[in-house]
Amino acid sequence: MKKRYWKVGFAALILAAVFLIGMVSPAAAAPAQKNLILATTTSTQDSGLLDVLIPIFEKKTGYFVKTIAVGSGQAMAMGQKGEADVLLVHSPAAEKKFVADGFGVDRLIVMHNDFIVIGPSADPAGIKGAKTTPEAFKKIADAGALFLSRGDNSGTHVKEKDVWKAAGVNPVGQKWYQETGLGMGQTLNVTNEKRGYTLADRGTYLSRKKDLKLDILKEGDPILLNVYHVICVNPAKFPKVNTDGAKAFSAFMVSAEAQGVVKTFGVEKFGGALFFPDAGKKEDELGK
Repeated sequence: MKKRYWKVGFAALILAAVFLIGMVSPAAAAPAQKNLILATTTSTQDSGLLDVLIPIFEKKTGYFVKTIAVGSGQAMAMGQKGEADVLLVHSPAAEKKFVADGFGVDRLIVMHNDFIVIGPSADPAGIKGAKTTPEAFKKIADAGALFLSRGDNSGTHVKEKDVWKAAGVNPVGQKWYQETGLGMGQTLNVTNEKRGYTLADRGTYLSRKKDLKLDILKEGDPILLNVYHVICVNPAKFPKVNTDGAKAFSAFMVSAEAQGVVKTFGVEKFGGALFFPDAGKKEDELGK
């Protein structure tokens, strides 16, 4: 009888130990709120980067990510209404205001690439010889050459407006200036069909280059730097947001694993990286 009780007691101890380990193991603990809404840019979606990163995150954490790919402006508008849990965007000035106004917290740098000016190889406005991007835009305006703008308050659109301002040109309302109101991938398609010029992020352009008859005509200008940050929507303002999920996604995006994916993404397929990992860096260190 003593032996039998010893066996039962030992088995109970083992079961208790397994239960306790399961309770404290982060890998075994399922998130209380599994659904996570990510508002991000069309460039991260159209380039294919999120198709690689999100399945890794979901497998590691147990969260299910609903991705809404819009312009950075629209993504932040969702954040201002508490309609997203976490943002991945690339419009630094607007991001800083978003955080300063109390809508976002924990803004972290993730990666960068750059913007490029693309157009038909014939280059009717002769921008290839321009010394700066604003000079190239001025040439487009002077020639009345067709320019396709996203016109959607995205990070790309904001950057484009910055360049026009630097060029001393207000293109709005001009016949040669057309706003698509579309994401980057679709705007590239329209630009290709109409044989015009546009400003694009390098990642989306490279991922779609084989289907386009458009060349890079201006690049490498400091004004064209394109920086991405991850921002958690402020739970103090919106108590119903998935705070734990947002923090987990933010931590994942700056982790060594995710940064490693960013570093190599596109190299094999497109012959070069589409983005450059920047976790832990300062913005003034980028592009150098």
